[in-house]
Amino acid sequence: MEIDLALLADAATIDGSGKLNILGIFDRLGTSAFPTRHPRMALVLRFSAGVHEVGRHEIGIALKAPDGGEVVRIDGEMNLAAGPGQVSSGILVPHVLNLDGLVFAGPGRYAFDVLVNGEHHVSIPLTVDGPTRTAQA
Repeated sequence: MEIDLALLADAATIDGSGKLNILGIFDRLGTSAFPTRHPRMALVLRFSAGVHEVGRHEIGIALKAPDGGEVVRIDGEMNLAAGPGQVSSGILVPHVLNLDGLVFAGPGRYAFDVLVNGEHHVSIPLTVDGPTRTAQA
């Protein structure tokens, strides 16, 4: 299984026919103070698989901080099944994960790392810009 589309957006949906609708693709956030909370973003992925790959697959998504530490981790599974017309053309599975209220402790380059069956497939970079000093509580 491969990931042939991976991005961050303001919003995304999948319609009844499986078509992705994406609004506001970005790879950079700006803020006036840290820590900062981003109200909402959509992590958009499209998985591509051959018919021989039907079945259960483990999916892991980790948001990594600039220092390499995990900010948040989401683990789950996907059960692939071939639909009508997909026997010869392969299987495409769009996925939208809405992430609300993520907190970024400081500036730097973050990344969403996506693993399939324990194997790293893609990193989606996100640069967070702002003041170099953090806000005091």
